[in-house]
Amino acid sequence: MASPNILHMVSPQKHVSPFDVNLALDAGYDAVVPYPLVVPQDIRGLVQDAIFSRAPTDGPRTGLFIGGRNAIVALDMLTNAWEAMVPPFAISLFADPAGAFTTGAALTAIVEQRLNEQTGTGLAGKNVLILGGGGVVSFVAAVIAAQEGAVVKLAGHDGDGRVKQAVADMRSRFNVQVTAVDASSDEKLCNLIAQTQVLLCAATAGTRVVPMGMLSAAGEHLEIAADTNAVPPSGIEGIGLQDDAAPLVNTVAVGIGPLVIGNIKYQVQAGLFRQMIASDKAIVLDFRDAFKLATEIVRR
Repeated sequence: MASPNILHMVSPQKHVSPFDVNLALDAGYDAVVPYPLVVPQDIRGLVQDAIFSRAPTDGPRTGLFIGGRNAIVALDMLTNAWEAMVPPFAISLFADPAGAFTTGAALTAIVEQRLNEQTGTGLAGKNVLILGGGGVVSFVAAVIAAQEGAVVKLAGHDGDGRVKQAVADMRSRFNVQVTAVDASSDEKLCNLIAQTQVLLCAATAGTRVVPMGMLSAAGEHLEIAADTNAVPPSGIEGIGLQDDAAPLVNTVAVGIGPLVIGNIKYQVQAGLFRQMIASDKAIVLDFRDAFKLATEIVRR
């Protein structure tokens, strides 16, 4: 009888996400064990308990999922977990804090694909403005877009102070060029939108960031806008929940809605769980693997 597939889920938060638990079980894990209030320095002991409790051949049937709500903490945990392995004892690892690694990957993948379909070009060379710059989705979307060759601006709605730290982390960890910008007033945001070809909104759920009239500031420059917020009101007024390259009122651009992005995100996260289960060796997954899978999905 084959050993069961066991997934250990850690989070620095008070609770491990029920979304992640349900998705992992539906993807095929036999058991999912949550560990809340875990900090990066706890990871080594947890990982080594997991690897030494099973034979090396069962290592790939054991996984560690890293949740939480902070990209840097999750990446640090991922590094600590990998460094805790003692070959041939190893388990698979997957970081997706707040589901944001897979959401950010889904967002950039579908935007790039629709750009290819609409204009014949992807993100390379495009002026990209990302709203909600303090969040994990924005962090991931900024890194991926920059890696794809875009000119990326990360906007802070309370000034550029907080996003400057995020940009510094991106540069030091991934060697990408992203610029922190101040979007703390309507005038500043309008000026930024006027220079934008790709507008991505990953602001706090239920927060209207771009009203309809502000989109006219983009003129004919704006090619595509996407909003991850499914909680009314939308982040970008005029984008419907299920819009998929639908014409965006008062612009020449098209819009991508949150349920379209969310559907891809769901497939990506479930698909990465299945990759862990199916692999005959220990693997390590983060937002770059999520973007690769998301790209495959949107091209089907």
